[in-house]
Amino acid sequence: MAINVNQVYSTVLTILNKEQRGYITPDEFNKISTQSQLDIFEQYFEDLNQQLRVPQADVDYSDRIENIDERIAIFKTFGNAIYDSTTVPANPFWNLPAIDTYGNTVLYTGVEPTTATQVAFYRLGTVTYNIPTGLPIEIQRLQRSDYYQVQRSPLTQATNSFPNYLYENNKLYISPATIIGAGEITVDFVRKPRNIVWGYSIGSVGQYIYDPATSQNFELSESEQTALIIKILLYSGVIIKDPQLIQVAASQQQATEVNQKS
Repeated sequence: MAINVNQVYSTVLTILNKEQRGYITPDEFNKISTQSQLDIFEQYFEDLNQQLRVPQADVDYSDRIENIDERIAIFKTFGNAIYDSTTVPANPFWNLPAIDTYGNTVLYTGVEPTTATQVAFYRLGTVTYNIPTGLPIEIQRLQRSDYYQVQRSPLTQATNSFPNYLYENNKLYISPATIIGAGEITVDFVRKPRNIVWGYSIGSVGQYIYDPATSQNFELSESEQTALIIKILLYSGVIIKDPQLIQVAASQQQATEVNQKS
């Protein structure tokens, strides 16, 4: 379940105003909330990489790898790549999905979603070859130097049973070149969290009135609400130029991170 944007904004304002520290406007809140959510989201991948290198507790709800993956899973999706035959035979490639499996339009090159049926591509996951005569095969990803080197030897060059690909500029260069059928290449990817919006209207005396119809909640797991508020307060301290608030928020954030990784 998503974290309610109005609840977070109300909490932040309560903490800021309790000691008369200052005030952040809805527009300021939207900007720093979007950045805070993205900071936490990006940290998932670093934390997952770290946890993969240490033993895990085989106990329900305590496996950190599963917990992190569960948080990322909210943003996982997939779709069919689209073969581009306009450059054949010089340099054929596959474009990343234009539509994901849930019917959402996939946006690239930094374009942000403006509707509920759009998602922004963030990170490439597994690329799969849906072989017509058998079970799907995960395609091996190679760097450019390796991609060309493996083709030089009959022992290592790609086949339909052991395909590989090069990923550059949001395009997939897949070997062997005989893989060209529609729907044969499936791309798993992680989408970007949506930008946060605390929607509002202006009241009779100029006050901001929360409007849920035009708002966008946080998409992080509810378990992240405390960390999210702390991070927003950290950015808020910069905006209102409160060194004490920055110090307290940073200290609390560091303590939380140490506890999670120890």
